[in-house]
Amino acid sequence: MGNGQWFPAEWPERIRALAEGTLTPVTPRRAATVMLVKDSEAGPVVHMLRRRASMAFAGGAYAYPGGGVDPRDDEHQIRWAGPTRAWWAQRLGVDETSAQAVVCAAVRETYEEAGVLLAGPSPDTVVGDTTGDDWEADRAALVARDLSFAEFLDRRGLVLRSDLLGAWARWITPEFESRRYDTWFFVAVLPEGQRTRNASTEADRTVWIRPADAAAGYDKGELLMMPPTIATLRGIVEYGRAADALAAAPARDLTPVLAKARLEEGEVVLSWPGHDEFTKHIPTGGASA
Repeated sequence: MGNGQWFPAEWPERIRALAEGTLTPVTPRRAATVMLVKDSEAGPVVHMLRRRASMAFAGGAYAYPGGGVDPRDDEHQIRWAGPTRAWWAQRLGVDETSAQAVVCAAVRETYEEAGVLLAGPSPDTVVGDTTGDDWEADRAALVARDLSFAEFLDRRGLVLRSDLLGAWARWITPEFESRRYDTWFFVAVLPEGQRTRNASTEADRTVWIRPADAAAGYDKGELLMMPPTIATLRGIVEYGRAADALAAAPARDLTPVLAKARLEEGEVVLSWPGHDEFTKHIPTGGASA
């Protein structure tokens, strides 16, 4: 493999099974992931984590904090700042309750995996240090799903700052994957006074890295990434300040990207519409090209 595109060994077999009609696609789960960015002397940098090699899904790949939506966050009305739920519903292409849950997932996962909380005691503030024992106890309860994010915000008297997030892209895991997610990618600027830490049990390292440097590492085959990760990285390379990337988010196209697999002249062709660099030609014997 010339670059760092993540490509599981079992994909060719599953792709052929899907093409032959012997594999039934799994319904994708809703999910959210967040590109945290901040300014540095060398320009904007993005927070990335490396998934442990032992992980069943994308082990060893670099990614952003993210995870599945908690259904408990659909209905519970929380304190909310920024664009309305109706605005977010239109932006994300879902109903209002789902919009709240997806935004909650983005904020919750950023807190769970990076220790950064996009919420505050009022609509125009954010919390400061979240590293105390009481904060850690709440974070652990969120990770264990003993506590919903809506309950956490209520307990703390916090307002979710949806205005600190920008929806950037939407990718749906290919139909032949056994674990499927309908994932919204967001961008957010690291709030002043907060700092990241590796709070995830799924990651063995975290880095702040210039998007261009991360993309170069991928191109050289040094950094392993899934297509959505490198695609979103390439999308933020052009911005000279972290705030510029956030300001650009509302104009981004959120048409879902879903990989397509087809049989063609003795091989399986795997492609992502609009992203030709990820196209794979897989001989029917199983080896990838």
